[in-house]
Amino acid sequence: MASEAGVLELGQRLGFRSRVCQVTGLRVDWAAERLITVNAVTAVVFLLVGGVMALFVSMTRWPAVGLLSGNPELFYRFLTAHGMNMLVYWIIFFEVAGLYFGGAVPLNARLVTPWLAWLGYALMLAGALLGNATVLSGRADVMWDAYVPLETPPAFFLSYIIFAAGALVACYVFFATVIVAKVEGRYRGSLPLVTYGFATAAIIAVVTLLGGVFTFVPAFFWSLGLMHEDPEAYRLTIWLLGHGTQQINLAAMVSVWYLVAYLAVGAQPVSEKLSRLAFVLYILFINLGSVHHLLVDPGLSRSFKYWNTSYAMYAAVLGSMIHAFSIPAAVEVAQRAKGYTRGLFEWLRKAPWGNPAFAGAALSLLGFGFIGGTTGVAFGHGPTSILHHNTIAIPGHFHATVVLGTTLAFMGVTYYVLPLVCRRKVVGWRLAQVQPYIFALGVALLAVALMNAGAQFGVPRRVVSIAYQGAPFPVHFPAAAYRALNLAGVGAVLALVGGALYIGIAVSTLIWGERIPAGAGPVMEQQAEEPTGAEARLHIPGTVVLVSVFLLFFIGVLVANMGSLLYLWPVH
Repeated sequence: MASEAGVLELGQRLGFRSRVCQVTGLRVDWAAERLITVNAVTAVVFLLVGGVMALFVSMTRWPAVGLLSGNPELFYRFLTAHGMNMLVYWIIFFEVAGLYFGGAVPLNARLVTPWLAWLGYALMLAGALLGNATVLSGRADVMWDAYVPLETPPAFFLSYIIFAAGALVACYVFFATVIVAKVEGRYRGSLPLVTYGFATAAIIAVVTLLGGVFTFVPAFFWSLGLMHEDPEAYRLTIWLLGHGTQQINLAAMVSVWYLVAYLAVGAQPVSEKLSRLAFVLYILFINLGSVHHLLVDPGLSRSFKYWNTSYAMYAAVLGSMIHAFSIPAAVEVAQRAKGYTRGLFEWLRKAPWGNPAFAGAALSLLGFGFIGGTTGVAFGHGPTSILHHNTIAIPGHFHATVVLGTTLAFMGVTYYVLPLVCRRKVVGWRLAQVQPYIFALGVALLAVALMNAGAQFGVPRRVVSIAYQGAPFPVHFPAAAYRALNLAGVGAVLALVGGALYIGIAVSTLIWGERIPAGAGPVMEQQAEEPTGAEARLHIPGTVVLVSVFLLFFIGVLVANMGSLLYLWPVH
């Protein structure tokens, strides 16, 4: 690693200011530092808004509470705002912060055209504010996807267009930064794996955001009465945005897993080439899986639907399987190099579970894999997707992926962003240490209970109450369905407590956290240690056992879903 004086001298010659991180030895461009901080802080603000909406939604779907069951209009308003803020604004603002980090910091590079990055931020913020104002004023109680021909005001579609334009600008700044870093000789050969992962997220983001443009520009003119909009075409392109957004999350989340594993224990991939291949599989195949939202649509051929919900989906799943092996294997190698070699799992027991960043990433990987990933394959497969798609099992699944997976991973890495980028000592360290566990437990309960209610009892999604008060025909669900929803309500409360702790810790740290001088490293309980020499040889019996358990569990989930299919559609 270059000396601090040499790095700073290079920065001055290139005409920009920077500092050297005392923990990683990497140069942090001051323009990048400010943009990372501002985008991350803005993300947390929208997480707060989405969390408030989640409180009303979850307390309504909890049968024992039924908060807004008598006011369905307000319920759908809050549900729309919850979806927009959580699925779009919170996550994409945080991912833009990740792009600026991944493009500049690991490469010891400057963030190019920071003025353009600020323009992108302004567009994203304007779009998010316009979207919230439109929904919360009661003019667009249409859910985040606003299926045509639902009556939707032009401002709703315009808000998405402006936000997408800003996010595309951020992607351009990221790619330009990486290209200029190569020209200036900041790295040789391939990109560092973390940057490579964020590049994957950015490539998927460009395709996804262009899908949003193709969806919302015609819809905007349709809402003005200036052109016709085909509902089937809208449904097709909106899922390029809706499903694709979650695949941006997937690539960014996996990049965070690799980053935190390195910072916490010095873990490095056992095969970078294999990990890079997994990211390439995401680029090539991951968005095709969105077709499982369109299985009953008449405009697409049966062969197209089933190819995309089977073979193409399996190729993307292979990428996730590679990461599921690579990351724990890297941690095991690093831990064994430190001397934790007793038995199969001393390396795991001695992992830094008191470090909230490591705990957040590890619980994210565990929850995403066992709960979100396995059900994603089962629910996304053609025949079983039809069984589950309009039930509350689907919200259970994407809470396991987007919340238990992506959001928890982003929460975890925040505990490194605060001291390393924002240069503030974390306020409330003891609370920070338990926050990931509370949040993970809550979301896991919520997700599993919702999937149980939907898969076992057919409880529908997107309804205020399963009691269907005033319906012309009585609808009855067994008591077990109500118990599952009550359990989901308990999980939601725990998740909200964990989310509130995270927001409180992050905001308190930024306002009152002790400033870390530029020449001093932050106080962290664990520092990265790189395994070296023969000690780093590939010996991963613990990982082999863990992966084998996961595969058996995965097979069990698939068999159970196929059993449900055979029960409903018996073969004679």
